[in-house]
Amino acid sequence: MASRTLMRLAIAAGAGAAGAYAASRPTLMAWPGRIRPAVVGSLTAAAAGTTYVVAGAAGLRASTPSPSVRVRRVAIATAGSVAGIALVRGGLSLARARLTPAGRAIEEGVAQPPTAVELSGGPGSVVPFGTVGREGARFLHSSVPGDIIEQVSGTPPTAIGVRVFVGFDSAATPQERVDLALAELRRTGAYDRSHLLIGAPAGSGYANSTPVDVLEILTGGDCAAVAVGYGLLPSFLSLDRVAMAAQTQRLLIDGITADLAQRAARPRLLLYGESLGARVQEAAVARGTADLDVFGIAAALWVGTPGGAESVAFHAAVAGESITVDRPEQIPAALPIPRPRVWFLEHDGDPVVRFAPDVAYRRPEWLAREPRGRNVPEGMLWSPGITWVQVLVDTLFATHVRPGLFESRGHDYRADLGAVVTAAYDLPCDAATAERLETALRSLEVARAQRVGEA
Repeated sequence: MASRTLMRLAIAAGAGAAGAYAASRPTLMAWPGRIRPAVVGSLTAAAAGTTYVVAGAAGLRASTPSPSVRVRRVAIATAGSVAGIALVRGGLSLARARLTPAGRAIEEGVAQPPTAVELSGGPGSVVPFGTVGREGARFLHSSVPGDIIEQVSGTPPTAIGVRVFVGFDSAATPQERVDLALAELRRTGAYDRSHLLIGAPAGSGYANSTPVDVLEILTGGDCAAVAVGYGLLPSFLSLDRVAMAAQTQRLLIDGITADLAQRAARPRLLLYGESLGARVQEAAVARGTADLDVFGIAAALWVGTPGGAESVAFHAAVAGESITVDRPEQIPAALPIPRPRVWFLEHDGDPVVRFAPDVAYRRPEWLAREPRGRNVPEGMLWSPGITWVQVLVDTLFATHVRPGLFESRGHDYRADLGAVVTAAYDLPCDAATAERLETALRSLEVARAQRVGEA
């Protein structure tokens, strides 16, 4: 009996040592000081404990417990599971309660309604500015100044770019929010512009201004952008809203298509989604090329799409006319004709893109590939369960943003967007203009951060 216990302990110790080695190997992102030792210790204990239990179940236990002991163990395990679930739910509820007011709060630097009629919340708008939330206010106050457009392009702007944003609090249902967005597009003359970008925001309502900045600069303001919010919480707390968000996007695209059907001239329709917004927009056009044809989409750019089976399936649905790049340097000097209509910008080392359920039990292609992709460490190993936890922790530290300091790493795509947006949307831009554009994008971000007190 003692020998069996010792054998189980020895096997568990060996598994713990192996787990410790795998868990201590490099990962996709750098973790703060105390995080790695804590995770390594937890994974080591989990590997040893799991192995000890499995060894016992395989017949290496000291003795067969009596029925009463087995019942007691089941009861303890059940109680522990229930307590664990309750703890997780309680933590999520607390996070939602604290973060929802933050999503609604409009910062002092962007608290006044816009003064331009081309912007939602401005004069004549059907969207009350107080309902657009923190992210909507930031987006609407991010129009590129005319002098910046002239500095980059060399010519004065011909118009103020239209920006339409409808917040989660602007109306009660997805259809009502979309109706407001469509009314704003008509009111602002968005359909008379040369380009119309349909954006899918993240869970908090965050709509990245950078692709719209690029569009406004390179078209001289002859463009429009629209985004409709579906929540106020960060994306990791908004996964239960993906279906509603996809419905919102589909209603918006359907509505725009119907409006344009009545017009002789129409703008180029562009799609843009980033992070959870990319997943949401891809779900709205799930048939891929077939849906893009129906809606007359000229080009689509999806950035940092979260990994998983849905992402794999969508890539397959548009494989015939898509291109995937890790960074601008991978854009071919001579693109095929016709040009790719669908663009994916996905860092090789972005844990948000690489995190998927099957990483827990199957070595992923991105760790089996030779040579490995950019920023995927050569020393990173795959180990069942352990790698899944490592990549999950990586996602928590995937975006380290410092205003004006653009880093093409992890889930931070700011350094790539200038060139990739230009290429994906086929915008005119020579080398000198591109260099000035990059400088302008950084200065615009710093100015915005200073306005909301984040610089």
